[in-house]
Amino acid sequence: MKRGNVLVVGNSGVGKSTLINAVLGKDVAKTGWGTSGTTRELEIYESEELPFRIIDSIGFEPSLIKAQKAVNTVKKWSKESAKEGKEDNQINLIWFCVDGTSRKLFPETIKSMVRATSMWKNVPMVVVITKSYSEPERRENINLVHYAFLKQKRNTKNLQGVLPVVAAPYIINEYAMASPFGITELIDLTNELMPQGIKAAQVDMSNFKLRRKRALAHGVVSALTVSGVVVGAVPVPFPDGLILQPIELAEVNTIAQIYEIHKKEETKVLINSIVEVGTVGIAARAALNALKVVPGINLAASVMNAIIAGAFVAAIGEGTIYAFEQVYLGKKSIEDIDWFKKIIESKISNDFIKKVTEILEKTTSTADTKTISKLINSVFR
Repeated sequence: MKRGNVLVVGNSGVGKSTLINAVLGKDVAKTGWGTSGTTRELEIYESEELPFRIIDSIGFEPSLIKAQKAVNTVKKWSKESAKEGKEDNQINLIWFCVDGTSRKLFPETIKSMVRATSMWKNVPMVVVITKSYSEPERRENINLVHYAFLKQKRNTKNLQGVLPVVAAPYIINEYAMASPFGITELIDLTNELMPQGIKAAQVDMSNFKLRRKRALAHGVVSALTVSGVVVGAVPVPFPDGLILQPIELAEVNTIAQIYEIHKKEETKVLINSIVEVGTVGIAARAALNALKVVPGINLAASVMNAIIAGAFVAAIGEGTIYAFEQVYLGKKSIEDIDWFKKIIESKISNDFIKKVTEILEKTTSTADTKTISKLINSVFR
Protein backbone atom coordinates (compact mmCIF):
# COMPACT_ATOMS: atom_id res chain seq x y z
CA MET A 1 0.00 0.00 0.00
CA LYS A 2 1.29 3.46 -0.88
CA ARG A 3 1.78 5.48 2.29
CA GLY A 4 2.33 9.11 3.14
CA ASN A 5 5.06 10.31 5.47
CA VAL A 6 4.61 12.26 8.69
CA LEU A 7 7.76 13.88 10.08
CA VAL A 8 7.76 14.32 13.86
CA VAL A 9 9.92 17.14 15.23
CA GLY A 10 10.26 18.49 18.72
CA ASN A 11 12.63 19.22 21.56
CA SER A 12 14.15 16.40 23.58
CA GLY A 13 11.77 15.18 26.27
CA VAL A 14 8.67 16.58 24.62
CA GLY A 15 7.10 13.11 24.44
CA LYS A 16 7.42 12.18 20.75
CA SER A 17 7.95 8.47 21.43
CA THR A 18 4.95 8.31 23.76
CA LEU A 19 2.86 10.08 21.14
CA ILE A 20 3.90 7.63 18.41
CA ASN A 21 3.08 4.66 20.64
CA ALA A 22 -0.33 6.14 21.38
CA VAL A 23 -1.12 6.66 17.68
CA LEU A 24 0.24 3.39 16.29
CA GLY A 25 0.35 1.14 19.34
CA LYS A 26 3.35 -0.33 21.14
CA ASP A 27 3.71 -3.24 18.73
CA VAL A 28 4.45 -1.10 15.69
CA ALA A 29 6.83 -2.18 12.95
CA LYS A 30 10.01 -0.11 12.96
CA THR A 31 12.04 0.03 9.76
CA GLY A 32 15.44 1.59 9.25
CA TRP A 33 16.59 3.96 6.53
CA GLY A 34 20.14 4.60 5.40
CA THR A 35 23.19 3.45 7.31
CA SER A 36 23.15 2.03 10.81
CA GLY A 37 24.37 5.39 12.09
CA THR A 38 21.50 7.20 10.41
CA THR A 39 18.78 4.91 11.72
CA ARG A 40 19.72 5.84 15.26
CA GLU A 41 18.75 9.39 14.37
CA LEU A 42 15.83 8.82 12.01
CA GLU A 43 13.44 6.00 12.79
CA ILE A 44 10.43 5.03 10.72
CA TYR A 45 7.32 3.50 12.24
CA GLU A 46 4.35 2.13 10.37
CA SER A 47 1.21 0.08 10.75
CA GLU A 48 -0.45 -1.93 8.03
CA GLU A 49 -3.75 -0.33 9.03
CA LEU A 50 -2.78 3.32 8.50
CA PRO A 51 -2.08 5.14 5.22
CA PHE A 52 0.89 7.03 6.67
CA ARG A 53 4.20 6.10 8.26
CA ILE A 54 5.74 8.17 11.04
CA ILE A 55 9.33 9.42 10.80
CA ASP A 56 10.75 10.21 14.22
CA SER A 57 13.73 12.56 14.40
CA ILE A 58 16.04 12.99 17.38
CA GLY A 59 15.32 15.93 19.65
CA PHE A 60 16.45 19.37 18.49
CA GLU A 61 17.78 20.18 21.97
CA PRO A 62 19.86 20.81 23.99
CA SER A 63 22.98 20.78 21.81
CA LEU A 64 23.19 22.98 18.72
CA ILE A 65 25.47 20.38 17.14
CA LYS A 66 22.89 17.68 17.84
CA ALA A 67 20.14 19.90 16.46
CA GLN A 68 22.02 20.52 13.24
CA LYS A 69 22.78 16.81 12.95
CA ALA A 70 19.06 16.05 13.22
CA VAL A 71 18.21 18.65 10.59
CA ASN A 72 20.90 17.32 8.24
CA THR A 73 19.57 13.79 8.62
CA VAL A 74 16.07 14.85 7.62
CA LYS A 75 17.45 16.97 4.76
CA LYS A 76 19.17 13.88 3.44
CA TRP A 77 15.84 12.03 3.57
CA SER A 78 14.22 14.87 1.62
CA LYS A 79 16.92 14.86 -1.04
CA GLU A 80 16.43 11.12 -1.45
CA SER A 81 12.73 11.69 -2.03
CA ALA A 82 13.51 13.88 -5.04
CA LYS A 83 15.25 11.03 -6.84
CA GLU A 84 13.42 8.92 -9.39
CA GLY A 85 11.73 5.95 -7.78
CA LYS A 86 11.94 7.50 -4.31
CA GLU A 87 8.71 9.49 -4.47
CA ASP A 88 7.30 7.50 -1.54
CA ASN A 89 9.84 9.26 0.70
CA GLN A 90 8.29 12.71 0.30
CA ILE A 91 7.24 14.45 3.51
CA ASN A 92 3.47 15.02 3.42
CA LEU A 93 2.88 16.40 6.91
CA ILE A 94 4.85 17.65 9.92
CA TRP A 95 3.84 17.04 13.51
CA PHE A 96 5.48 19.85 15.41
CA CYS A 97 5.49 18.82 19.10
CA VAL A 98 5.60 21.38 21.91
CA ASP A 99 5.42 20.67 25.64
CA GLY A 100 2.15 21.83 27.19
CA THR A 101 3.76 22.07 30.61
CA SER A 102 6.38 24.57 29.32
CA ARG A 103 4.20 27.07 27.53
CA LYS A 104 6.47 30.00 28.40
CA LEU A 105 8.91 28.44 25.94
CA PHE A 106 6.40 28.34 23.06
CA PRO A 107 7.66 31.47 21.22
CA GLU A 108 11.36 30.50 21.22
CA THR A 109 10.61 26.81 20.58
CA ILE A 110 8.41 27.62 17.61
CA LYS A 111 10.97 30.07 16.22
CA SER A 112 13.66 27.36 16.36
CA MET A 113 11.43 24.68 14.87
CA VAL A 114 10.28 26.90 12.00
CA ARG A 115 13.93 27.51 11.08
CA ALA A 116 14.65 23.80 11.28
CA THR A 117 11.72 22.91 8.99
CA SER A 118 12.11 25.82 6.55
CA MET A 119 13.02 23.41 3.73
CA TRP A 120 9.35 22.27 3.59
CA LYS A 121 7.76 25.57 2.66
CA ASN A 122 4.60 23.99 1.27
CA VAL A 123 4.19 21.01 3.62
CA PRO A 124 1.21 21.29 5.99
CA MET A 125 2.00 21.34 9.68
CA VAL A 126 0.07 20.33 12.80
CA VAL A 127 1.26 21.58 16.17
CA VAL A 128 0.76 18.87 18.79
CA ILE A 129 0.73 20.24 22.33
CA THR A 130 1.91 17.23 24.31
CA LYS A 131 1.36 16.67 28.05
CA SER A 132 -1.83 18.77 27.99
CA TYR A 133 -2.87 17.61 31.44
CA SER A 134 -4.70 20.79 32.45
CA GLU A 135 -8.11 21.01 30.77
CA PRO A 136 -8.60 24.73 31.62
CA GLU A 137 -5.25 25.60 30.00
CA ARG A 138 -5.82 23.78 26.70
CA ARG A 139 -7.66 26.61 24.96
CA GLU A 140 -5.15 29.15 26.28
CA ASN A 141 -2.25 27.04 24.97
CA ILE A 142 -3.85 26.77 21.53
CA ASN A 143 -4.15 30.57 21.41
CA LEU A 144 -0.52 30.98 22.52
CA VAL A 145 0.68 28.73 19.68
CA HIS A 146 -1.36 30.64 17.09
CA TYR A 147 0.01 33.93 18.42
CA ALA A 148 3.60 32.65 18.34
CA PHE A 149 3.21 31.62 14.68
CA LEU A 150 1.67 34.95 13.72
CA LYS A 151 4.45 36.85 15.48
CA GLN A 152 7.27 35.15 13.60
CA LYS A 153 5.34 35.46 10.28
CA ARG A 154 6.87 32.36 8.70
CA ASN A 155 5.13 29.11 7.84
CA THR A 156 1.88 30.51 9.25
CA LYS A 157 0.01 29.47 6.11
CA ASN A 158 1.26 25.91 6.60
CA LEU A 159 -0.35 25.60 10.03
CA GLN A 160 -3.36 23.32 9.58
CA GLY A 161 -4.23 22.60 13.18
CA VAL A 162 -3.23 22.87 16.84
CA LEU A 163 -4.17 19.86 18.94
CA PRO A 164 -3.63 19.36 22.69
CA VAL A 165 -3.00 15.70 23.53
CA VAL A 166 -2.38 13.44 26.48
CA ALA A 167 -0.72 10.38 24.97
CA ALA A 168 -0.80 8.13 28.06
CA PRO A 169 -2.62 8.10 31.40
CA TYR A 170 -0.98 10.56 33.78
CA ILE A 171 -1.42 9.62 37.43
CA ILE A 172 -1.92 12.63 39.68
CA ASN A 173 -2.46 10.61 42.86
CA GLU A 174 -4.12 7.33 43.88
CA TYR A 175 -7.55 8.76 43.10
CA ALA A 176 -7.06 11.02 40.08
CA MET A 177 -5.49 10.94 36.64
CA ALA A 178 -5.34 12.92 33.42
CA SER A 179 -7.08 10.85 30.79
CA PRO A 180 -5.60 10.10 27.35
CA PHE A 181 -6.88 12.86 25.11
CA GLY A 182 -6.78 14.02 21.50
CA ILE A 183 -5.17 10.91 19.97
CA THR A 184 -8.03 9.86 17.67
CA GLU A 185 -8.51 13.51 16.68
CA LEU A 186 -4.85 13.62 15.60
CA ILE A 187 -5.31 10.41 13.60
CA ASP A 188 -8.37 11.88 11.87
CA LEU A 189 -6.68 15.17 11.01
CA THR A 190 -3.55 13.44 9.74
CA ASN A 191 -5.57 11.20 7.44
CA GLU A 192 -7.53 14.22 6.22
CA LEU A 193 -4.31 16.06 5.31
CA MET A 194 -2.84 13.17 3.34
CA PRO A 195 -2.81 13.58 -0.46
CA GLN A 196 -5.64 12.14 -2.49
CA GLY A 197 -5.00 8.50 -3.30
CA ILE A 198 -3.34 7.91 0.06
CA LYS A 199 -6.16 8.65 2.50
CA ALA A 200 -7.67 5.64 4.23
CA ALA A 201 -11.37 4.85 3.82
CA GLN A 202 -13.60 6.11 6.61
CA VAL A 203 -14.61 2.62 7.69
CA ASP A 204 -10.96 1.57 8.01
CA MET A 205 -10.15 4.65 10.07
CA SER A 206 -13.15 4.04 12.32
CA ASN A 207 -12.07 0.47 13.01
CA PHE A 208 -8.50 1.54 13.72
CA LYS A 209 -9.59 4.34 16.06
CA LEU A 210 -11.83 1.93 17.96
CA ARG A 211 -8.88 -0.35 18.59
CA ARG A 212 -6.78 2.60 19.73
CA LYS A 213 -9.51 3.71 22.14
CA ARG A 214 -9.67 0.19 23.53
CA ALA A 215 -5.90 0.10 24.02
CA LEU A 216 -5.92 3.50 25.74
CA ALA A 217 -8.74 2.37 28.01
CA HIS A 218 -6.84 -0.80 28.94
CA GLY A 219 -3.90 1.43 29.80
CA VAL A 220 -6.10 3.38 32.20
CA VAL A 221 -7.30 0.17 33.87
CA SER A 222 -3.73 -1.06 34.24
CA ALA A 223 -2.60 2.23 35.80
CA LEU A 224 -5.48 2.41 38.27
CA THR A 225 -5.15 -1.28 39.14
CA VAL A 226 -1.78 -0.29 40.59
CA SER A 227 -3.55 2.39 42.63
CA GLY A 228 -6.02 -0.21 43.87
CA VAL A 229 -3.20 -2.52 44.92
CA VAL A 230 -1.44 0.32 46.77
CA VAL A 231 -4.58 1.45 48.59
CA GLY A 232 -5.61 -2.13 49.38
CA ALA A 233 -2.26 -2.91 50.97
CA VAL A 234 -2.94 -0.68 53.97
CA PRO A 235 -2.32 -2.53 57.27
CA VAL A 236 -5.96 -2.54 58.35
CA PRO A 237 -8.75 -5.09 57.76
CA PHE A 238 -10.43 -4.84 54.36
CA PRO A 239 -14.02 -4.03 55.45
CA ASP A 240 -15.83 -3.44 52.15
CA GLY A 241 -15.46 -1.91 48.74
CA LEU A 242 -15.93 1.69 49.89
CA ILE A 243 -12.18 2.14 50.18
CA LEU A 244 -11.97 1.75 46.39
CA GLN A 245 -14.83 4.05 45.46
CA PRO A 246 -12.67 7.11 44.62
CA ILE A 247 -10.37 5.02 42.41
CA GLU A 248 -13.25 3.34 40.61
CA LEU A 249 -14.97 6.69 40.10
CA ALA A 250 -11.80 8.07 38.48
CA GLU A 251 -11.50 4.91 36.38
CA VAL A 252 -15.06 4.95 35.03
CA ASN A 253 -14.95 8.71 34.41
CA THR A 254 -11.70 8.40 32.48
CA ILE A 255 -12.96 5.55 30.31
CA ALA A 256 -16.09 7.59 29.59
CA GLN A 257 -13.86 10.40 28.30
CA ILE A 258 -11.97 8.02 26.03
CA TYR A 259 -15.22 6.77 24.50
CA GLU A 260 -16.55 10.34 24.19
CA ILE A 261 -19.66 9.89 26.31
CA HIS A 262 -18.63 11.91 29.35
CA LYS A 263 -20.29 15.20 28.33
CA LYS A 264 -23.85 13.92 28.46
CA GLU A 265 -25.81 14.72 31.62
CA GLU A 266 -27.20 11.19 31.80
CA THR A 267 -23.67 9.82 31.94
CA LYS A 268 -23.24 11.11 35.51
CA VAL A 269 -26.12 8.95 36.70
CA LEU A 270 -24.76 5.96 34.82
CA ILE A 271 -21.23 6.36 36.19
CA ASN A 272 -22.48 6.63 39.78
CA SER A 273 -24.60 3.50 39.27
CA ILE A 274 -21.61 1.52 37.94
CA VAL A 275 -19.41 2.55 40.86
CA GLU A 276 -22.15 1.77 43.37
CA VAL A 277 -22.59 -1.74 41.96
CA GLY A 278 -18.85 -2.29 42.10
CA THR A 279 -18.36 -1.10 45.67
CA VAL A 280 -21.42 -1.69 47.84
CA GLY A 281 -23.71 -3.71 45.59
CA ILE A 282 -24.93 -7.18 46.47
CA ALA A 283 -22.49 -8.87 44.07
CA ALA A 284 -19.55 -6.86 45.45
CA ARG A 285 -20.38 -7.68 49.07
CA ALA A 286 -20.89 -11.36 48.24
CA ALA A 287 -17.53 -11.52 46.45
CA LEU A 288 -15.74 -9.86 49.37
CA ASN A 289 -17.30 -12.24 51.90
CA ALA A 290 -16.38 -15.27 49.79
CA LEU A 291 -12.78 -14.13 49.37
CA LYS A 292 -12.30 -13.63 53.10
CA VAL A 293 -12.61 -17.37 53.64
CA VAL A 294 -10.69 -18.74 50.65
CA PRO A 295 -9.02 -21.94 51.98
CA GLY A 296 -5.37 -22.89 51.66
CA ILE A 297 -4.01 -19.39 51.09
CA ASN A 298 -0.96 -18.58 53.18
CA LEU A 299 -0.45 -14.88 52.50
CA ALA A 300 -0.04 -11.83 54.69
CA ALA A 301 -3.27 -9.90 55.18
CA SER A 302 -1.82 -6.83 53.45
CA VAL A 303 -0.93 -8.85 50.32
CA MET A 304 -4.39 -10.47 50.20
CA ASN A 305 -6.05 -7.07 50.60
CA ALA A 306 -3.87 -5.62 47.86
CA ILE A 307 -4.79 -8.41 45.44
CA ILE A 308 -8.50 -8.20 46.17
CA ALA A 309 -8.54 -4.41 45.84
CA GLY A 310 -6.59 -4.43 42.58
CA ALA A 311 -8.81 -7.21 41.22
CA PHE A 312 -11.97 -5.18 41.89
CA VAL A 313 -10.52 -2.18 40.04
CA ALA A 314 -9.43 -4.36 37.10
CA ALA A 315 -12.76 -6.21 36.84
CA ILE A 316 -14.88 -3.08 36.97
CA GLY A 317 -12.58 -1.36 34.49
CA GLU A 318 -12.77 -4.19 31.96
CA GLY A 319 -16.54 -4.35 32.33
CA THR A 320 -16.80 -0.60 31.81
CA ILE A 321 -14.67 -0.77 28.65
CA TYR A 322 -16.98 -3.37 27.14
CA ALA A 323 -20.13 -1.47 28.15
CA PHE A 324 -18.98 1.98 26.99
CA GLU A 325 -17.74 0.53 23.72
CA GLN A 326 -21.28 -0.67 23.01
CA VAL A 327 -22.50 2.90 23.57
CA TYR A 328 -19.77 4.32 21.33
CA LEU A 329 -20.82 1.90 18.57
CA GLY A 330 -24.47 2.88 18.97
CA LYS A 331 -25.54 -0.57 20.14
CA LYS A 332 -26.60 0.53 23.62
CA SER A 333 -27.98 3.67 25.21
CA ILE A 334 -26.58 5.25 28.37
CA GLU A 335 -30.15 5.29 29.67
CA ASP A 336 -30.20 1.47 29.90
CA ILE A 337 -28.77 1.52 33.42
CA ASP A 338 -30.06 -1.94 34.35
CA TRP A 339 -28.07 -3.48 31.50
CA PHE A 340 -24.89 -1.71 32.64
CA LYS A 341 -25.43 -2.91 36.21
CA LYS A 342 -25.76 -6.50 35.01
CA ILE A 343 -22.51 -6.22 33.04
CA ILE A 344 -20.60 -5.00 36.11
CA GLU A 345 -22.26 -7.58 38.37
CA SER A 346 -21.21 -10.32 35.95
CA LYS A 347 -17.59 -9.17 36.25
CA ILE A 348 -17.60 -9.58 40.05
CA SER A 349 -19.58 -12.80 40.29
CA ASN A 350 -18.36 -16.41 40.67
CA ASP A 351 -15.91 -16.12 37.81
CA PHE A 352 -14.36 -13.16 39.62
CA ILE A 353 -13.80 -15.26 42.74
CA LYS A 354 -12.11 -17.98 40.66
CA LYS A 355 -9.78 -15.47 39.04
CA VAL A 356 -8.84 -13.84 42.33
CA THR A 357 -8.23 -17.27 43.88
CA GLU A 358 -5.93 -18.08 40.95
CA ILE A 359 -3.99 -14.87 41.58
CA LEU A 360 -3.77 -15.58 45.31
CA GLU A 361 -2.37 -19.04 44.61
CA LYS A 362 0.28 -17.63 42.26
CA THR A 363 1.40 -14.86 44.60
CA THR A 364 4.04 -14.99 47.31
CA SER A 365 4.09 -12.85 50.45
CA THR A 366 7.16 -11.02 49.12
CA ALA A 367 5.48 -9.94 45.87
CA ASP A 368 5.70 -6.19 45.26
CA THR A 369 3.04 -3.83 43.94
CA LYS A 370 4.25 -4.01 40.33
CA THR A 371 4.30 -7.82 40.28
CA ILE A 372 0.83 -8.10 41.82
CA SER A 373 -0.66 -5.53 39.43
CA LYS A 374 0.87 -7.22 36.38
CA LEU A 375 -0.55 -10.58 37.42
CA ILE A 376 -4.00 -9.12 38.04
CA ASN A 377 -4.14 -7.47 34.64
CA SER A 378 -2.94 -10.63 32.88
CA VAL A 379 -5.76 -12.64 34.46
CA PHE A 380 -8.58 -10.15 33.98
CA ARG A 381 -7.85 -8.95 30.43
